[in-house]
Amino acid sequence: MHDRRYLIPFRATLLPQIFTDVLVIGGGVAGLRTGLAAAGEGAAADPDVIVVAKGTLEQSNTFWAQGGIAAVVDEADSVEDHVSDTLTAGAGLCDPDVVRRVVEGGCAAVAELAAWGMPFDRAGAHGATGGALEGVALGREGGHSHFRILHSDGDATGQALAYTLGQRVLETPNLRFFTECFVLDLITTDTETPRVLGAITHHPKFGLQVIWSSATVLATGGSGQVYRESTNPNVATGDGIAMAWRAGAELQDMAFVQFHPTTLYIAGASRSLITEAVRGEGAHLIDRDGHRFMPDYDERAELAPRDIVSRSILAQMAKTGHTHAYLDVSPIGTARFTERFPGIAAMLAKFDIDPGDPIPVHPSAHYMIGGVRVDEQGRTSLPGLWACGEGACSGLHGANRLASNSLLEGLVLGKQVGQQLRQTLATNGAGNGPQRVKVVSDIRPSDRSELDLADVRSSLRSVMWRHVGIEREGDRLKEVEEMFAFWARYTMDKIFDERAGWEVQNLLTVGTLITRAAMWRTESRGTHTRTDYPQSDDAFAVHDVWKRSEGSPTTRPVIESSLA
Repeated sequence: MHDRRYLIPFRATLLPQIFTDVLVIGGGVAGLRTGLAAAGEGAAADPDVIVVAKGTLEQSNTFWAQGGIAAVVDEADSVEDHVSDTLTAGAGLCDPDVVRRVVEGGCAAVAELAAWGMPFDRAGAHGATGGALEGVALGREGGHSHFRILHSDGDATGQALAYTLGQRVLETPNLRFFTECFVLDLITTDTETPRVLGAITHHPKFGLQVIWSSATVLATGGSGQVYRESTNPNVATGDGIAMAWRAGAELQDMAFVQFHPTTLYIAGASRSLITEAVRGEGAHLIDRDGHRFMPDYDERAELAPRDIVSRSILAQMAKTGHTHAYLDVSPIGTARFTERFPGIAAMLAKFDIDPGDPIPVHPSAHYMIGGVRVDEQGRTSLPGLWACGEGACSGLHGANRLASNSLLEGLVLGKQVGQQLRQTLATNGAGNGPQRVKVVSDIRPSDRSELDLADVRSSLRSVMWRHVGIEREGDRLKEVEEMFAFWARYTMDKIFDERAGWEVQNLLTVGTLITRAAMWRTESRGTHTRTDYPQSDDAFAVHDVWKRSEGSPTTRPVIESSLA
């Protein structure tokens, strides 16, 4: 991988300057919740906060989320059961204290959203009993032992959540929200132990700018666009992970990428998510012959964890020689399906698919489990930098994320990071201003040939899907690494002046890191399946930690619970 520290040449002090106490990079649930918590009520002592989003509010993974928010709000449920379900799905790599802290914060997080006006569905077949959320409809998804998933408008939870948080952001006086603002790189001191001082950004109207900050938070979301088949919007190109890597931050568990079992499979069309809640309502997976095959693979059938369901679909496709499987919603009933999942019903109608007929489905890349390593407070290995949400690796998900725990993580840990920063800055004196130093990125133009950016992007996504996807094998992983090295030689050395080029450079970085971690982990665990090492190995029941200055990972033991 190329050793360049920054993507472009610049002199920080010669660019337009913006100053803030807290800079939050990312406009999804984690970024918005962090920004709100950091800004507080806008009192004189509260810090000034800027949240920057690469696109608009509607372009985040959060907005696209169909699944709901997992939270213990029913008297028949318990924190212990939710913790247990999360640990089971995580296949031995969850940090139990983090799991418990997030699960325990779930009820308060969704109650707060309800108080802010988020319209949770009510009067479902399974409703919460007791507490402020009594009567809220609860769904069930794979890996959960109880009905505990809260939704809005059936399959539009992400939209309702984004709009609810977005409205609060607009109402917060000391919080500015910049959209269409691409963050190229974190700015750091040129010292033995770098400190993050803010970021260099590009806006289509204002051009390059430097945002100096006392504290910077990465909440940049996922990397799904590194795969050809993905549920993620086009903005999910792993920018935060890539910029953290260039700055020298530690990354963790990069081999673990979750694939969603059911996305609509129409040749030539982009993949559209069909939420797991459909299976939670009773839909069955069938093959081309109409055989319901999931009971053949797991006693939990369609409600097995996502890694199991995804691999089972691949296995059944291989058995039948077919390109996809089908989702049969007849056990739900067409009328009930249309009422419960109006967004999916409308999407099917665009393709002239009658939900009364089997719906063609296929797994797709969905969620990045690995990411920037953070401690229990959300701090990264770089002073001045925090991280939360999908771009971070908190230890909540382990080797496989339990369904609907991601929005929960963004809410709980985002709030925690924001509150911590607000308290710290209040103690140290918010408004004293961030540190500004002379930073010069001197990059000479390359004399090598150029590769077509669109071809590189398409090719890297295809090879990641084929060989670093649901199933992996050592020789193929080695070939992929060689391909990435070639593309990087003629792409990472270039200076681009637009988002398309920077995204390809970030995709090459993230793809290389996922591939390297998958090569290192010679076992199968959670979402990571090596066909040449099909069993789990206790020697790999550790977190692998990667740093730019080191050629191989260090390992960190899974932290045992310190709670009685």
